[in-house]
Amino acid sequence: MTISGVALLAICTLLGAVLGDLLGIGLGVKANVGGVGLAMIFLIAGRTMLVRRGLLNEGVKLGVGFWGAMYIPIVVAMAANQNVVAAVASGPMVVFAATATVVICFAAVAIISRLSGRVETMDEIEAREGTLTPKVALQDGLGSVVR
Repeated sequence: MTISGVALLAICTLLGAVLGDLLGIGLGVKANVGGVGLAMIFLIAGRTMLVRRGLLNEGVKLGVGFWGAMYIPIVVAMAANQNVVAAVASGPMVVFAATATVVICFAAVAIISRLSGRVETMDEIEAREGTLTPKVALQDGLGSVVR
């Protein structure tokens, strides 16, 4: 059933490419804008949908898992053939969109970090569980204690 993983990846890639092109046209940029990222989001959403509906049997799971792992090299290959120079030459909107994306991502990480609350450090967990290893005092050859 690896073919099902290939089919899901192909559908996600085509949807991402089409929507990226439409987004580029809508922004007035002569390039695919975000198609690769949209395809990755579609792949994650498609896999999640299959799991929730119970349609992800072991064969399909292996196919989707394999192609999910292969997706990063595919993303790199897809991004490599995009004409970045043409996109930047199309106007300042591309630079604004990239800057806004970075700022929004930084803000989202900060918000998620604050909403998640305080997280215990590994030292605190070990101390609570009583698994913290005590420091052992060693005696050097001259009879003095070394810590």
